[in-house]
Amino acid sequence: MGSFSIWHWLIVLLIVVMVFGTKKLKNIGSDLGGAVKGFKDGMRDGSAPDAAAAPAPQQAPAQVTNAAPAAAKETIDVQATTKS
Repeated sequence: MGSFSIWHWLIVLLIVVMVFGTKKLKNIGSDLGGAVKGFKDGMRDGSAPDAAAAPAPQQAPAQVTNAAPAAAKETIDVQATTKS
């Protein structure tokens, strides 16, 4: 129960290549590299305080309703019952 030798890792690598195939592993590697690059770019953009690029504070958006005007509003009263 010691540490793994290089032969153990080569056997694991061979099994992974046989299960997934080299094309799929290549695609996974390029996708992972693109994600890391995007993360680094996002961190760099987020940490650079630029006063000219800082957006103005946004106002809260107005509430949007699909209700009719106040004169045409009606209230419908119903009684909630449970099914027996």
